[in-house]
Amino acid sequence: MNNATLKKEILELKKELHVTIVAHFYQKDEVFEMADFTGDSLELARFAALDPNPNLIFCGVGFMGQSVKILAPNKRVFMPRIACCAMAKMIDANYYDQNVKILEDAGIKKEDIMPVTYINSSAEVKARVGQMGGYVCTSSNAKKIITQARQSGKKILFVPDRCLGQNIAIDMGLKSCVIGDGSDPKVADIICYNGFCSVHQLFEVSDIEFYRKKYKDILIIAHPECKPEVCAASDFVGSTSQIIAYIKNLPLQQKIAVATEFNLVNRLRKENTYILSATKPECPTMNETRLEDLRDTLLSLKNGEYFNEIMISEETRKYAFEALNRMFEL
Repeated sequence: MNNATLKKEILELKKELHVTIVAHFYQKDEVFEMADFTGDSLELARFAALDPNPNLIFCGVGFMGQSVKILAPNKRVFMPRIACCAMAKMIDANYYDQNVKILEDAGIKKEDIMPVTYINSSAEVKARVGQMGGYVCTSSNAKKIITQARQSGKKILFVPDRCLGQNIAIDMGLKSCVIGDGSDPKVADIICYNGFCSVHQLFEVSDIEFYRKKYKDILIIAHPECKPEVCAASDFVGSTSQIIAYIKNLPLQQKIAVATEFNLVNRLRKENTYILSATKPECPTMNETRLEDLRDTLLSLKNGEYFNEIMISEETRKYAFEALNRMFEL
């Protein structure tokens, strides 16, 4: 079946079933075009939680569907593919507990730790953070959240993305370390878990040097999940939404090289736009979702089979909500 036929079937089923479809910026174009609302992780969670339809299909990765369920437990949330973000997969509740124990063994009391988790984490990790009085953050508000968290006077444990934690520390003039790097966590302000985004790890300073040599006035734009040295050598560093806004305000004749996911960059602008990598930086898990999967999920709702529904225990949801809600309160 060709894409045109699939899209027609999807639109008819969506209308018949009164279902809302949302899609993350990193989704394939054909899936992205089927959504009622598109955005980054935070925008999608906010929109979906307030959407009046009782059923929602989330085209993204697992932690995103979980975030909606945490915020709106009465909504039924389905995913065409429950793809797992590689970064989120790097930490679970057990790994979280082990890293807290490492800090305790290093001489930092548990009650002196203030955890902050990037939204790219499972509901179980968010719940652990919530139980310790901590916060969820996104790449766009991480500095604000960490500033608030530091008012506790405690050490910040930042999970799971070491790069975002290190970049925020540099921006705030703070000292950071990565658990296991051999340094003493007691002298760090922000202690980072050793996780990362496999896509944003592809970008190197050598890529920046290549484009600066080739195009004299090019602007380098990077996501804060990139390595600190890449961000330091860039002209602008921002979250997905901030990158989109920044690029849209540039004249089309301005050459840019962007260090973030391919589908987003390719969709933004065709002229004078380059990907800051010799390797195509396409998120493999985000790109698992196909039109066929979206159609099949809608059919499962119609037939009462309910494929890939997101379920979270109430205890996990309760504490994860506390961590998310602390972010929203700010």
